[in-house]
Amino acid sequence: MNLAHDLSALEETVKRCHSLVPAVEAAGRALAERVKAGGKVLTCGNGGSAADSMHFAEEMTGRYRRNRKALPALALCADGSALTCIANDWSYEDVFSRQVEAFGQKGDVLIVFSTSGKSPNILKAIGVAKSRNMLIIGALGKDGGPAKGQCDHAIVVPSEDTSRIQEIHGWLIHSWLECVEELAVGKE
Repeated sequence: MNLAHDLSALEETVKRCHSLVPAVEAAGRALAERVKAGGKVLTCGNGGSAADSMHFAEEMTGRYRRNRKALPALALCADGSALTCIANDWSYEDVFSRQVEAFGQKGDVLIVFSTSGKSPNILKAIGVAKSRNMLIIGALGKDGGPAKGQCDHAIVVPSEDTSRIQEIHGWLIHSWLECVEELAVGKE
């Protein structure tokens, strides 16, 4: 165990992420525009990325920094009954896409969290969101995988280390929430 090494590795990843700030802000502005216009946000991810997905959605419906009205967001990985039904009756590849089909509409946003950008269930969800003219934002890692080219805004954390990628995804979540609260909600 070398915690000092892990902290140094995180610091190096953060340094490499400074170049992402304009793209992160552009994604945040696009997200805020959709929320301000009445769009809802659907999120999804697998494993630790599912936790990131739920974190984003709960901050939207609850609060981030401001006491404000609840904002419409739904983590597609949070309903165990839906996930197991779809996985059992259809396939695990369909667990998110079926829900995007049910809930997603033109003007909405899909945010995918994936450290690899290549999970079949994430790619299928993106495909359905595209067919519905939804804004697609990807919080990705490694080389971004196939998801990178399918997102309207793809933020690829420049790291091969899943832990570092997920730590930066936490920063993305908070950055985008800041944009939403400042640009879509304003002062209430």
